[in-house]
Amino acid sequence: MLKILQSVPTLILLVIATLLEVSGDAVVRMAIYNHTGAIRIALYLAGAALLFGYGSFLNLAPIEFGRVVGLYVATLFVVWQVINFVAFRTLPTMPIWVGGGLMIAGGIIITFWQP
Repeated sequence: MLKILQSVPTLILLVIATLLEVSGDAVVRMAIYNHTGAIRIALYLAGAALLFGYGSFLNLAPIEFGRVVGLYVATLFVVWQVINFVAFRTLPTMPIWVGGGLMIAGGIIITFWQP
């Protein structure tokens, strides 16, 4: 199973990892601010499972850790904005767009620049 997952293209692994992390963070946030009791506990457990999946998929990418994090951060920004809109109905402001553009540029430089 590990060999099969390691043969998946790196970008797909990173998109999966990003979806899992951002979804896990959103679920935990909903647990903290919107629910109590058993629903809160269930949401915490679901968030923990999603975040565990994020760590697993991120580390399956066959790239040096320092380089994979660059591309991951760029992917994270994009997916974070989509989940932020879907889960919380919040559109990015101009500072978020500008900062996100810098994050994406930095991620591309870290991942692909060959010294």
